Amino acid sequence: MGQTPEFKRHRRLRSSHAMRAMVRENHLRTEDFIYPMFVIEGENIKNEVPSMPGVFQVSLDLLKGEVEEVYQLGIKSIILFGVPNEKDEVGTGAYVEDGMIQEATRLVKKEFPDMLVVADTCLCEYTSHGHCGVIHNHDVDNDESLKLLAKTAVSQAEAGADIIAPSNMMDGFVAVIRKALDDAGYHNIPIMSYAVKYASAFYGPFRDAADSTPQFGDRKTYQMDPANRIEALREAESDVQEGADFLIVKPAMSYLDIVREVKDNFNLPVVAYNVSGEYSMVKAAALNGWVNEKELVLEKLTAMKRAGADLIITYFAKDVAKWLSE
Repeated sequence: MGQTPEFKRHRRLRSSHAMRAMVRENHLRTEDFIYPMFVIEGENIKNEVPSMPGVFQVSLDLLKGEVEEVYQLGIKSIILFGVPNEKDEVGTGAYVEDGMIQEATRLVKKEFPDMLVVADTCLCEYTSHGHCGVIHNHDVDNDESLKLLAKTAVSQAEAGADIIAPSNMMDGFVAVIRKALDDAGYHNIPIMSYAVKYASAFYGPFRDAADSTPQFGDRKTYQMDPANRIEALREAESDVQEGADFLIVKPAMSYLDIVREVKDNFNLPVVAYNVSGEYSMVKAAALNGWVNEKELVLEKLTAMKRAGADLIITYFAKDVAKWLSE
């Protein structure tokens, strides 16, 4: 009789739940999550976003209760987006003292001092045209937009934001915002840069939530071409050189290769943004009974950690926090 050929017994380390848990390489923790919240003008308003089941626009008077739920679940970081009633050509609502993000930040920091508030720093929710900057000759004027973005960042820091997160993709935005923060005395406020932000079809539901759909054209002249990889490294490298403290890759699921590239090339915390379209597709399939939502969400968020993400911005944060405590 011939001898059985030698081979490796990899299944030995998969023999039980306890064994698999012992050798698991990547783990999800509530500390990993940043939960997005949409603050809308008005009173006693809690509007569910039609394309994002379980996600709400909340008025300032109800925000405390919403943040308390997040806080009690062990999630200690939120990112705030404002939904104003009035908009204009230059996005004034983004940088006025009583803007939506500014008022929401003050409230959260008063009621929950150790909750980390990340302020989305962009103009698109506040401009009448829906673009992320000032329009000149039917295009976004990069350098003029930077001046307003710097004002926005400083006003958010003055309101108590712990982290400034510029999402506009203007060239030089990290350098200009860093200088503005430093000049205003906010040397210790970090910048969580949307360093790699693709012009993605996965953003549709977010534009419902933030009322930020462009009124003409698209954002392809400032957000990245989804076909490009090396360009992402150039973008991230610029932001590192300009003083970024975190690097966001957005979207996450279709760009896990980019998450890994950024993690391997730069010695900063990497943030994966699990965007609205990725959320809505899972929710729609789950509501139809086509997938096991819990297992699918845990698998895809773990994939982001495996790819190199240190933190994850996700609308699933509350759900996952509950599942992890079971």
